[in-house]
Order: sequence, then C-alpha cells, then structure tokens
Amino acid sequence: MKKIRGVNTYCRLYEIDRRNLIANRKDLDRGWFQVSWMYPMVKDFGVNAKWLMLGAGKMFEE
Repeated sequence: MKKIRGVNTYCRLYEIDRRNLIANRKDLDRGWFQVSWMYPMVKDFGVNAKWLMLGAGKMFEE
C-alpha cells in the first residue's frame, strides 16, 4: 500500500521499542509481543483484526 516505509518508521510513529519488535519477529517464543503493537495496523491502516489475530478472512476491511 506504500503508506509507511517500514518497521523503523512504524515503530517511531507509534512509540514501539523496535529492538523488542524485531527480536520477537526472529523468535516468536520470546514472549515480548504486545497486542498494542497491532492496534495502529487496525485503526490507521484498515487491517482486518480477525485476519491479524486468527488468520481468518481477508487482510483488509472492505
């Protein structure tokens, strides 16, 4: 969609600790994941919360 440049920009705009986000992406068992990291994706970018949490439905709300 080209609405945001990448992970660094996303983290800076939404005050997310980039190191924790990247470490969690590399090892999903670390337990640092915060649900609040997903909130801007749903609110500002129209990502379907059900798809994000459960993998069900379409990626974007219609």
